[in-house]
Amino acid sequence: MREVDVMGVRVEMPSNQPIVLLREVTGERYLPIWIGAVEATAIAFAQQGVVPPRPLTHDLMKDVLEATGNELTEVRITDVKDGVFFATLVFGSGAEVSARPSDSIALALRTGTRIVCAEEVLDEAGLAVPAEQEDEVEKFREFLDQVTPEDFESR
Repeated sequence: MREVDVMGVRVEMPSNQPIVLLREVTGERYLPIWIGAVEATAIAFAQQGVVPPRPLTHDLMKDVLEATGNELTEVRITDVKDGVFFATLVFGSGAEVSARPSDSIALALRTGTRIVCAEEVLDEAGLAVPAEQEDEVEKFREFLDQVTPEDFESR
């Protein structure tokens, strides 16, 4: 298992399908996972520190864990089959629960739980970006975040 960080949520064009982008903590591979719009919003809210007036599902799950004294100790992205990713929630009691990666990531961000990914998943679905290209990738991300359709109008 390799620890990963959540880089953020992006919308893949032209399909408008949200993607959560993970990156190896001690490596150069990125792992894009296509997710639903609701889960994308939940992940983005957690990353931005947005607190809704009423708890969303992932906030509720966090509150239930805290109220019952259960601790989420690890989120594992365990498998990918035919483009579908699988995850497991691991609790302090030793209990493990199968879950979608998107829900697992949203919960991990709310609880400060580390996220790990199976080496086999990274081998199959990960994308390597060498360190020397990292700056270019970041510059491109910043460009995409700032650009508007009007920037491409002919003058």
